[in-house]
Amino acid sequence: MGRFLSKENLEGFDKYKYNSIDTSVLSNYVMHPFWNWCVQFCPVWVAPNLLTFTGFLLTVLNFLLFSYYDYGFFALTEAGGDGIPRWLWAVSAVNLFVAYTLDGIDGKQARRTGTSGPLGELFDHGLDSYSAVFIPACLYSIFGRDELSPLRMFFVIWNIFINFYLTHWEKYNTGVMFLPWGYDFTMIGSCLLLLITSAIGPKAWRVALPGGLTPGVVFELVLYLSAMLTSQTTILFNIYKSYRDGTGKMRSFNEALRPLYPVTIFFAVSSAWALYSPSDIVDRAPRLFYILTGTIFSNINCQLIVAQMSGTRCSAWNALLLPYTVCCVASLTILNPTAELLLLYTLTAACTVAHVYYGTRVVQEMCEHFKINCFHIKPKIK
Repeated sequence: MGRFLSKENLEGFDKYKYNSIDTSVLSNYVMHPFWNWCVQFCPVWVAPNLLTFTGFLLTVLNFLLFSYYDYGFFALTEAGGDGIPRWLWAVSAVNLFVAYTLDGIDGKQARRTGTSGPLGELFDHGLDSYSAVFIPACLYSIFGRDELSPLRMFFVIWNIFINFYLTHWEKYNTGVMFLPWGYDFTMIGSCLLLLITSAIGPKAWRVALPGGLTPGVVFELVLYLSAMLTSQTTILFNIYKSYRDGTGKMRSFNEALRPLYPVTIFFAVSSAWALYSPSDIVDRAPRLFYILTGTIFSNINCQLIVAQMSGTRCSAWNALLLPYTVCCVASLTILNPTAELLLLYTLTAACTVAHVYYGTRVVQEMCEHFKINCFHIKPKIK
């Protein structure tokens, strides 16, 4: 079936050492002490990757529950009542907090059990790149399409994707993972937002604020502004500083920008489909369109993570972009709404299978190379 990791990739993983800097006040003074307390209750036979995967599945579970009760992101019924049961908001808040906690203690469990290694980081960040679509899609149901159109939410999700991707692009060029401040605040804020909604219901957010704003618009603006002020500018400065001080990878200008090519092409093509769809496909099937976008984004991001961790050259293209671009062109030229929707369903299914297969094979190849098991800690030979 072919291999996804080259000999150069695997040799790079052999030399890899994790290097990160976390200056977040919330992370260092609140969350890490809490995670240190939590991890002591975790049995030493539990594999760290099992914690990571369980947390990821909780975000998928939230997405599936919201898909059942609010597939079209309306939040409220036609009569103006709550379309989503109050218990679901509370359950999703707990699930998200548990997922966030498991994501925080998996590395600590790895060090505690002596199983730290490249696979754990790749597995963790790879699943995080997929969760980047599942979590905001659940939050969208708080406000719904009456507050925020599906098209605008599409670009909000892309804003989250770009911030996530740039963090790994930053490490690709600097060799250091600068953990963003916004992640911890966003996760805690999201949990609180879901918990509050369980008490007051989504209808309570339909209020007018000073200046003609609404909570949905404030939610949108906060995500954009925080991205620009706390993430994107910091990333660019860190890369500049690494070149100025000679501490980074010191790649040429073209090589430094190379990882941005596939994600830029994908953003351009997906935006064209969203903006110029003859049948307004984003409005007709927003949840499906988001998942398709998130799946291909995760695949592009995972390939960047592999290159960044193994110290190899990042690909300037992604194989999933070819069928996606072909389907986009076909959709823009075929004026049949049913055909466009069928194309979206088919492409989503195919890309999901391809991405899951890619992720599974990469993990298997790393396990074979390091002679380890992804979800099981081998007992030490005395």
